[in-house]
Amino acid sequence: MVASAIALTVMASAQTTEGTSFGFKAGVNFQNLTGKDVNGDKLDNKLKAGLALGVNAQIPVATDFYIQPGVEFNQKGAKSNDGNYTASLSYIDIPVSLVYKPMLGTGRLILGFGPYVGFGVSGKVKGGGSTADVKFDNDINISDFNTGNAYFKRMDAGANFLAGYEMSSKLSLQLNAQLGLVKINPKIEEVPNDQSSVKNTGFGLSLGYRL
Repeated sequence: MVASAIALTVMASAQTTEGTSFGFKAGVNFQNLTGKDVNGDKLDNKLKAGLALGVNAQIPVATDFYIQPGVEFNQKGAKSNDGNYTASLSYIDIPVSLVYKPMLGTGRLILGFGPYVGFGVSGKVKGGGSTADVKFDNDINISDFNTGNAYFKRMDAGANFLAGYEMSSKLSLQLNAQLGLVKINPKIEEVPNDQSSVKNTGFGLSLGYRL
């Protein structure tokens, strides 16, 4: 009886301590800028495609459960519905997800969620026949709009969701979704009734490989 209990404990331990693994992914994002403008009116933009690249570690914590921290390069932004305005923003994102990977057929189902923090690194805004470089700042003045630059906050943060399938060959197909939870538009000092609230949101498709 005791021997059986010990054997079961060893088997369970072997299942949950298969070791940390590493992986990478590449794909495409479909991102938008959602929220309200300075007058409180809803933003009416459409999705913009961008590049998604990333690496991650997979750390087992229980049977079929893993902590998956990563570092990703994501292109975000939006397009206006009339096509006259395009915002292109590049971020380094750090997601940390709790991932559930039960066996399904010869591979594994992938389900996960967790927070992410992003840091803006570059960007451009095109519209009206001109192109403005993106500058990152938390507070700006109206006069800053005359510099020919566009302004966003550098830091982004929110929730990350993922679902996919990992084949026995360690190749995977994955759907990611991001829900930005913090405003990325800076505060305009001379506009006390500023109701603007701009957030990143969208989804992406990627191919991955686990080493």
